[in-house]
Amino acid sequence: MNLKGRNFLKLLDYTEEEILYLLDLSKRFKQMKKDNILHKYLEGKNIVLLFEKTSTRTRCSFEIAGKDLGMGVTYLDAASSQMGKKESIRDTAKVLGRLYDGIEYRGYGQDIIEQLAKDAGVPTWNGLTDEFHPTQMIGDLFTIREHFGYLKGLNLTFVGDGRNNVANSLMVACAKMGINYTCLAPNELYPARSLFETCNEIATKNGSTITITSDLNKGVTNANILYTDVWVSMGEPEEIWEQRINMLEPYQVNQKMMELANENCIFLHCLPSFHDLNTTIGKEIYEKFGLREMEVTNDIFNSDKSLVFQEAENRMHTIKAIMYATMAAGDIDEK
Repeated sequence: MNLKGRNFLKLLDYTEEEILYLLDLSKRFKQMKKDNILHKYLEGKNIVLLFEKTSTRTRCSFEIAGKDLGMGVTYLDAASSQMGKKESIRDTAKVLGRLYDGIEYRGYGQDIIEQLAKDAGVPTWNGLTDEFHPTQMIGDLFTIREHFGYLKGLNLTFVGDGRNNVANSLMVACAKMGINYTCLAPNELYPARSLFETCNEIATKNGSTITITSDLNKGVTNANILYTDVWVSMGEPEEIWEQRINMLEPYQVNQKMMELANENCIFLHCLPSFHDLNTTIGKEIYEKFGLREMEVTNDIFNSDKSLVFQEAENRMHTIKAIMYATMAAGDIDEK
């Protein structure tokens, strides 16, 4: 399969077969990393990472993946770039596209990365926008398939803010791959109707279902995967914490919820997570609201059902696959 020159902006742009190809490629790169086999297949190329929103996993995954593939990597944060301030997105894209062989963007509106991709003329990858987080999804799908051995027919329930970028992307990923997706959220935090309808149409073709519910029993019963995210996303004002806690505290992933799920159920989280008081925000929330754990309890987060750190590691292998596939033609066996 040849994906050379393609952008990676959202999973809606990719077919099931193309996603499976990326998962297979990820598996091979992970094995090479484990076996200490050098794979500098993109030596001589250079990429730039544009971060308007900070991250641990996304930055480290792109940097290590780029260097493992032999590329030069430049990191630019919001303070290091004039994009959108003194220089338009279009002009920035045209400059970077002449200097670099690939561009990663992590920031705000999906329209920004769509504009970057349009004008850069080189593969552009979405490290997160307000609407979508597709590189996370390839890591998640890889982790799920690595654990269960398959994807089609599994039941995944996302618990929390059903409108955020992770929930949106999971709904797309599940629809594409034939996974039954349930969004368990209060009515006020349901996903956009238009995206639901698009995903429902895709899921129907692939023999799976999309369910939106606020009912705990309906949402969790028979789940093979419980997935949650922080209750307040990056860029949202601190003032909404109290409102969001009141909405989502009944939807905390805890032992009681896990007992409603399938006995083989695993727990996933894109991280970071507020599962204890070992963070500044965690301590602040405890002092203000008396809440020791938020979206997931510490016992579930650290249980044998939790694959969150395996999931985090897999970001590196899957991002490597995405970059290689969109920058190089031909199979890695030919290298």
